[in-house]
Amino acid sequence: MVFAVVLLGAGAFFTVSALRLRRWALIGHAEDRTNDPATRTKNLLLIGIAQTKIMRDGFGGLMHALVFWGFCVLALGALEILIQGLVDGFSYAWLLPRPLFVVYVLSQEIFCGLVLLAVGWLFYRRLVIKPARFAGDPVHGGDALFILSMITVLMVTLLLTFAMEIHAGASAAGHILSAPIAMLLGGLSSDAAHVLGRTSWWIHALGLLAFANYLPFSKHLHVLTSLINTWYSNTSGPGRIGAMRPMDLEAEDAEQFGAADVEHLSWKNLMDGYSCTECGRCTAACPANITGKKLSPRMIVVKTRARLTEKATVLDAVGGGTATMEQQAVLDKNLLDDWITEEELWACTSCRACVEECPVSIDQLDIINELRRDLVLMESRFPEEAQGALTSLERNGSPWAYSAADREAWTEGLDIPTMADMVAREERPDILFWVGCMGSFDDRAKKITVAFARILQAANVKFAILGQEETCHGDPARRMGNEYLYQMLAKGVIETLDGYQVKTVVTFCPHCFHQMGNEFPDLGGHYEVIHHTDYIERLLNEGRVPLNTEHGQRLKVAYHDSCYLGRYNDIYDSPRNSIRKALPVVTLVEPPRTKSRGLCCGAGGGRMWMEETEGKRVNVERTEELLATGADTIAVACPFCMTMMTDGLTASGSEVPVLDVSEVVAGQLRV
Repeated sequence: MVFAVVLLGAGAFFTVSALRLRRWALIGHAEDRTNDPATRTKNLLLIGIAQTKIMRDGFGGLMHALVFWGFCVLALGALEILIQGLVDGFSYAWLLPRPLFVVYVLSQEIFCGLVLLAVGWLFYRRLVIKPARFAGDPVHGGDALFILSMITVLMVTLLLTFAMEIHAGASAAGHILSAPIAMLLGGLSSDAAHVLGRTSWWIHALGLLAFANYLPFSKHLHVLTSLINTWYSNTSGPGRIGAMRPMDLEAEDAEQFGAADVEHLSWKNLMDGYSCTECGRCTAACPANITGKKLSPRMIVVKTRARLTEKATVLDAVGGGTATMEQQAVLDKNLLDDWITEEELWACTSCRACVEECPVSIDQLDIINELRRDLVLMESRFPEEAQGALTSLERNGSPWAYSAADREAWTEGLDIPTMADMVAREERPDILFWVGCMGSFDDRAKKITVAFARILQAANVKFAILGQEETCHGDPARRMGNEYLYQMLAKGVIETLDGYQVKTVVTFCPHCFHQMGNEFPDLGGHYEVIHHTDYIERLLNEGRVPLNTEHGQRLKVAYHDSCYLGRYNDIYDSPRNSIRKALPVVTLVEPPRTKSRGLCCGAGGGRMWMEETEGKRVNVERTEELLATGADTIAVACPFCMTMMTDGLTASGSEVPVLDVSEVVAGQLRV
């Protein structure tokens, strides 16, 4: 009877806490996250249950995974313990065949031991190793140690309970850990063993209920929400990975664009806060944080949760009444400025490293993007140096103040037709070569444009360009928060492409590739968009590119992964394969941070047009890492990366050349 009252009270308290958290999350605006349940369930099984993302953390990830899997298995034992509190002497042995019950007991013992081993190592890491990413947590300083202590108590009391049951005459079958403990305590009298067994049972049972009710007030709330969060997340699909949330700028009731406070974010953004483990993997991978900037993706999420707690607590207290002056002061605050600063937001390169590393599928970048939108659209606040790029985009259709007449100057002597030329001849190209602003105007990038065009001509690909009709699609404006300018430019490009009935677009800029392939569909632009490295690999595999069979000195090449090609679009192999096919004698060397872990060049998120005045330059950090491989040449597949790597090498005093993948291949063309 006593335990029934305790269990009912604990259940009621937990229910109240859960309903409170749900009510708080619904302060955020609605967002449908129920589409494509098959992909969501796959993410749940792989990322949530199989712990594939947390395993990226090596041994530490394995230890956390063992604790998680242990809790999944030991949940059966926890249920048995709670039922015993209501039904004296209850055991699954009443329900299961003897062999199956022994397997169940063995599973409890094995995972209890594994959890204890894992917790011991996690204690050691926090108290002795002290990884840098664990530092600077002002919200839940000692929470992790307290939770680890609670887990230890639960495991020890479970084994003691089993051991005293064996001492009292229960079967030892399957009890590979508690049976030896029973032997060690064999000298206890029956009465002492009974008291110890009952005491450990009560501590374990009450500990389970206390643990469950502590979680809603702890950063370890993720124990309850992470699997749910993973199912609802879009960070690994479904949908177009990395695509920014569409915004209806013409909605009649639209009064707020972007997010200034928690109610402007979606319920999923707020649930991300509940699910954050504060492990710091996102911050440890963030190029801005690595190089000494104020931005910490972890703290973006932690501050969002803290602001939600602060505001929702006051809203609960006020109800439908009038707020006191103190309460109103809290309500008048904003997530933006009062919790998260402009400096943090503008340091972001939109590289998605934080999103890639999060073991519970949180989207830190989505919060940053929404806050940037509010800064620009609602308050016209952005770095002064970004003004020139935004103004030029609006006036010239390019982030640089060049005339549209110069867009096809690079084609001189190459006999490259425009779409208008082909239509006039009643011809249709196989592909539209989207050159992009950098490929049209930047002197270094124009060499990439020419190299790719030469490959297409050598492979007898029928292609055309837009020439002076090409304008920027607005991706830089969107990443800098100016959604209005983005949609104006993007819709103009879509109108042009649709006017020529374009089906297939090939571009060498990953930002153009991502924007036109992954974000244009929200505005009605549906095309097959191919990155030039994929297209070159296809041509090479088909034997359509005539290459020299003689090769010079063996080169050692380090390939730098573009964020918008890699983490946004999962293209890692085709650039490397194209280099290997063009140069069979090449040796490709990889820096420590490569492929999905690759370090950003520092140009994304509009950073190309902003100064780095704080900390170390991101491109210098990256080029030093690439040079440390001993490479003779650095290869890239993005004009932004080309600029940043070239500048970084210059700053490092290095003369190692930087080549685009198309330049590597074009350099081997048989004349």
